[in-house]
Parts: sequence; structure tokens; C-alpha cells
Amino acid sequence: MRLPRLSRILATLAATTLAALGAVAVDSAPASAAVRNVCYNTSQAGPFATYANQAAAIWNNYTNNINMAQCGSNLMIYYTYGGGSYAQVSSLGNGRVVIDYYQAQQYSPLRIMTHEIGHILGLPDNYNGNCAILMSGGSAGTSCTNPYPSSTEAAQVDRNFGFAARSAATPRVFTGSWPAPATVGAQR
Repeated sequence: MRLPRLSRILATLAATTLAALGAVAVDSAPASAAVRNVCYNTSQAGPFATYANQAAAIWNNYTNNINMAQCGSNLMIYYTYGGGSYAQVSSLGNGRVVIDYYQAQQYSPLRIMTHEIGHILGLPDNYNGNCAILMSGGSAGTSCTNPYPSSTEAAQVDRNFGFAARSAATPRVFTGSWPAPATVGAQR
């Protein structure tokens, strides 16, 4: 295990412990530090809180310039019944993710979560139907359960977070990554 990866794991563990104790972790690293914290909150995620934690771990393991931890509310995770899953980006690393309970019964909930967090990390949709491409979303079909970003996607996130100064992005909402869910009570 490389030393930077171990440091990130220890930082995530410390931030998670502080959050569990009700404390707020403050990133004392200078603005030019290579690793940037993306603090997320699962208090409104309901049955998808575990998937958010797993998705954060995936992004932490596949990238070098971010550390996702439950240490604040830069990224709020919600769930809903109907209306589709989506990400609303207010700026790089900030926004909210909404997971549609009904879609998560048809598609892999971990893939949906990791995909939507990818938008928060600056990745656009890529509707090419390729299951190996995380940002292909639902275009890869219901049998695709791959929750891992490709090396190209991970490298793009590293580039996105590799700069110390970022101007505020125009708020964006990414919808339509997943086909409309079946109506309640429909046969599957």
C-alpha cells in the first residue's frame, strides 16, 4: 500500500470518527494541497446511506486528489420515491445527489450512487452503453452492475481537483442518466 493511500485512509477514518461523535473535522491543509476533502452527509439518504459510503470508498480508492468522508455537508445524499435519480452540482465537489428508490430496484443502487457522485466530482454523462464506463449510466442496461470508474474517468476527477483555485461553476442538474423507472406495482 502506498503511503499517500494510507494517509488518506487514516484521514477518512479520523473524519468518520469525528462525525460519529458529532464533531466537525476541519481541513487544516493549505488550499494548494493535492488531496481535497469532499465532505458528504447521509442523514437523509435512508436505505441508501450504505451505498453512499461504499461509493465514497470507491472514489477514494480510484483517485488521488480527493478524500471523500462523512465530515460535513458539501454533498448531501437524499432518496425519493419516483422522479428519477439525479445529481445537482452547485460547484465542484458540492451539491446533492437524489436516488430514486424505484430505479434502485431495477438498476444496481451502488452503480447509480457512484455515477451520480461522479457528477458532483465534475464528470458528465457518457451515454455509450458501455458497462465499463461508469458515466454511461443506465444506457448500459439493467444487467450492468459495475460501480467502478474507468481509469480515464478517475484521471479526469484527479485533474478536476488538481487545481488549488476553482471558480464557482454554474449550478447544473444531471438527469436522464437512468431510464424512467417502472411504475409502482408493475411486474418486473
